[in-house]
Amino acid sequence: MTADLARLRMAAQRLIGPRCATPAEAVRWSTAVQGQDLPGALTSVALRTAGGTRAAVTAALDAGEVVRSWPMRGTLHLTAAEDLPWMLELLGPRVLAGASTRRASLGITDAEIERARELAVDALSGGGRSSRAELLAAISAGGVPTTGQRGYHLLWYLSQTGTLVLGPTADGDQQFVLLDEWVPTHRRLERAEALGELTLRFFSSHGPATVKDLVRWAGVLVRDVKAGLAIAAPQLERLVVDGTEHWMDPATPARLAAARAEADGAHLLPGFDELVLGYADRSCTVPAAFADRIVPGGNGMFRATVVSGGQVVAVWRAGRGTGRPIELEPFTDLPAEVLAAVQARYTALP
Repeated sequence: MTADLARLRMAAQRLIGPRCATPAEAVRWSTAVQGQDLPGALTSVALRTAGGTRAAVTAALDAGEVVRSWPMRGTLHLTAAEDLPWMLELLGPRVLAGASTRRASLGITDAEIERARELAVDALSGGGRSSRAELLAAISAGGVPTTGQRGYHLLWYLSQTGTLVLGPTADGDQQFVLLDEWVPTHRRLERAEALGELTLRFFSSHGPATVKDLVRWAGVLVRDVKAGLAIAAPQLERLVVDGTEHWMDPATPARLAAARAEADGAHLLPGFDELVLGYADRSCTVPAAFADRIVPGGNGMFRATVVSGGQVVAVWRAGRGTGRPIELEPFTDLPAEVLAAVQARYTALP
């Protein structure tokens, strides 16, 4: 059943079977896509999009359909543009409550934050766009020091509180814009409705998953998930695995049944992909004996992975030199047919 749990998650995440029609649809389906590493995030979305390419995901960012910000856990994610405001409103307060200690250690005062906000609004109003360096220069010139980690924290805080967002790209980097201008149509949800939607969408796109998985993924409390389930449960299917309750989209088993051969095949995922990071308990996909190979030294930097038969069997990276051949680090000896499938996937990787 453990292997089927992993394969069901692949089906739910649109890594097998019919993909989403567009990058925006893929991000919307996932609700949020880990975005610490932008190139990897572009690949993650492309893998979940029919005929997907990283260029198409970048185009969705440039068009304002997808944005990148810190909607939950104080961590960068891609979201559909219309989802970011309600997610910040629902999930931001807990993160902000824990940020005061960090601000104090950096010597950032409330007055400096509001002055930085004024300066950012002045710099970007009327459709302005700025790189991180340009925006920090404007804030510094206005009298708010941005040295060391102060600058990053100020931009994070202004994004977390709904003033800034990372949207369009220039020369491969995202630019800051004003959230109210870049996302003029905001969805506003009452707290109970927002918890219900978050719960339904997480379990639909990531299930089978547990309450603990959603608690960890979104940075919410158990009671928040239970409140969300009170609304969402009628639209979900309950599954008990080894005595643990899981929830999923009722359509997920049929999706797996129609794509089981693909689920059993080889897949290459970038670092920080949702199939690995999207769960508190990822042991069905990542064998415990090899977990430290994915996050060496527990440093928080997740390596790119190879999945075969629903489980991670290796880590990989693009090599250097002509053609940038794949550099593979298998956990055990891999059959020749798996190695050939990995090479084919690498050649076709978005």
